Amino acid sequence: MLTIILYSLSVFAYFIDFLQNNRKANRLAFWFLSIVWVLQTIFLLLRAFQFERLPLLTPFEGLFFYAWAMVTLSLIVNFYFRVDFLVFFMNVAGFSLMAVSLFMPTGNLSPVWEDILTSELLILHVTLIILSYAGFTVAFACSMLYLIEHQMLKKKKWGKRLLRFGSLNKLDRFSYVATMCAYPLMLLGVILGFIWAYSGDGGHIIPIFDPKVLGSLAVLVFYGAYLYQKTVKGKQGYSMAFYNMLGFLILLANYLLTSEWSSFHIWSV
Repeated sequence: MLTIILYSLSVFAYFIDFLQNNRKANRLAFWFLSIVWVLQTIFLLLRAFQFERLPLLTPFEGLFFYAWAMVTLSLIVNFYFRVDFLVFFMNVAGFSLMAVSLFMPTGNLSPVWEDILTSELLILHVTLIILSYAGFTVAFACSMLYLIEHQMLKKKKWGKRLLRFGSLNKLDRFSYVATMCAYPLMLLGVILGFIWAYSGDGGHIIPIFDPKVLGSLAVLVFYGAYLYQKTVKGKQGYSMAFYNMLGFLILLANYLLTSEWSSFHIWSV
C-alpha cells in the first residue's frame, strides 16, 4: 500500500510539473519514483525467496513486473534523456498497471501448475515478453507525444510547454528505437514459448490456433511491418506515429482480452 501511495504522489507531482512547468515538483516526483522502484524491487525479491521461483507466472506477478519495468525505464529516461513529458506519460501507464495488479489474486500457483510452469524456458519466455511489452509501451508514449506536439505546431501553439515535449525528430527516433529493441525480445519470447510447449516440460499443450498465440503473431506481423516501413522505406512522421499507436492497441487487446479464451495461458502473457 505504501508503494502505491508513493507512486500516486509521484504521478501527481509530475502532473503539477506538466501543468505549471514546476521544477521542484519534477524533482520531488523523481525522488518519489526512485523510492517506489526500491520498494518494488524489494517486494519482487522477497516474493522470489518466499516461493523459491522468479515472481512472474501469476497475473498479479506479471502486471507487477510490467509496472516495475516501466518504473525502471522511466528513471533511465528521466536521468539520461530529460524528456519530461515522456516520463509523465510512462508513469501514468506504469501506475495504471500497478493499480490493476492490486485487484489480482496474490497467492501462489497450485502445486500442480507450479510443477508444470516452473521451467527455466517458460520463465525466460515470460520475462522476454513482459520486457517487450514495456518497450512497446515506451514507443506508444513517444508516438502519442509526437501526435500531440504535431497538432500543437500545426495550430501554432508556441510556449515553454512545447519545448518540454522534445523535438519531433527526437520523439520519432525514440519511438523507433524502443520498438526496434522490443521487437526481438517479443520474437525470442514467442519462439521460446513454442519450444517450451513442445518440449517435455510443456506437455505439448499449445494449440497453434489458440487466440493468445494468434494474437501474439498478429502483434509481431504488425510491428514487423512498422519496422520494415521505417528501416527499408525510410518512412517517418505523423503517419508512422499513428501506425505505432495502432500497433500498441493491438498488443493491449492481445494482453487483456485473448487470455479469456486461451486454453493454456493461465499466466500473465
